[in-house]
Amino acid sequence: MIEALLNSVSAKRAKARIKSSSIVISSRLRLARNINPFPFPNRAKVAQRCDILSNIEAALKDIPYLKTGFFYKMGELSSLEKKVLVERHWISRELSELKEGSAVFISSDQVCSVMVNEEDHLRIQFIKNGFNLNALWKTVNQFDDLLESSIPYAFSKEFGYLTACPSNLGTGLRASVMMHLPALSISDNMDKVIRASNQLGLAVRGLFGEGSDANGHIYQISNQQTLGESEETILSRLGGVLKNIIEHELNARMQYIEVNKAKLVDQISRAHALLSNANLISSDEAMNHLSLIRLAVDLNFLPEEFRSLVDYLFIEIQPGHIQYPDKAISIELRDIKRAELLRNNFKKLPSLNFDK
Repeated sequence: MIEALLNSVSAKRAKARIKSSSIVISSRLRLARNINPFPFPNRAKVAQRCDILSNIEAALKDIPYLKTGFFYKMGELSSLEKKVLVERHWISRELSELKEGSAVFISSDQVCSVMVNEEDHLRIQFIKNGFNLNALWKTVNQFDDLLESSIPYAFSKEFGYLTACPSNLGTGLRASVMMHLPALSISDNMDKVIRASNQLGLAVRGLFGEGSDANGHIYQISNQQTLGESEETILSRLGGVLKNIIEHELNARMQYIEVNKAKLVDQISRAHALLSNANLISSDEAMNHLSLIRLAVDLNFLPEEFRSLVDYLFIEIQPGHIQYPDKAISIELRDIKRAELLRNNFKKLPSLNFDK
């Protein structure tokens, strides 16, 4: 059912010259919204959830930006299809576990996805490559205003936008960035960053959010407070902290190279050799080796344009993507197919150049 969407992704990648930035992989803004007079999804009956979905579906289909997009009801998707959407960050794991009365809209450019009847009636999210919080906010705000003009949002003068979880009250805004932090991880300094971020009211999670591991040395860092602050204040504070983390990561890279260059060169060389020749590899192992290849690009051991290939592979090697569309594939065969995908792509990479 999601073949057209995945084909669209492949076509977009083939046509576009995808830019990829060092350290910050992507930025995401998500808004939690509910509509009057319906109860929150966790308290709504199935019939009410279906009514909510019908109202939201009609409003979203009137927005020009989404007219050529994709619409999927959770009850009509297989578990594997949902897994692929989670791996693409188009839906949450929570939405993937729901069925009747829940759905997702995904824009044709794959930048926007709108989840319906997850924890809230609406979870509106926009994701773009690189460090784009302020520019992304303008787009999200315009989209939200347009939708609010046709749907009666649940809003309180005292508390702001009303949400199922009190932690989302106020702006309902969750801003996050996906960061590649290999030097801080390898040098055992990541725990300090996590503690400092938590003290500043930020959450640090793994690649797939709460409860997930930071495979590939990839972390999601986001705000936790939404009440009592404007969107601009939230973005400004988060942006300031992220700039400090970027600086710490760059410093950690310089210090690690000064003290452990031979060790780092060996680690990168082994990762390159394994990914180029492995016949069987798990997703966790592949992620951690790909992280070293991405670091090699950042350190000019490989040409700049290959960073986007690594970012592409971070997603394509995930279990759901390797398995799709074959539901019955075994774990061992999945690891074999993953290794084949990596070998084929690593043919495109030139030799490592450690003289730069």
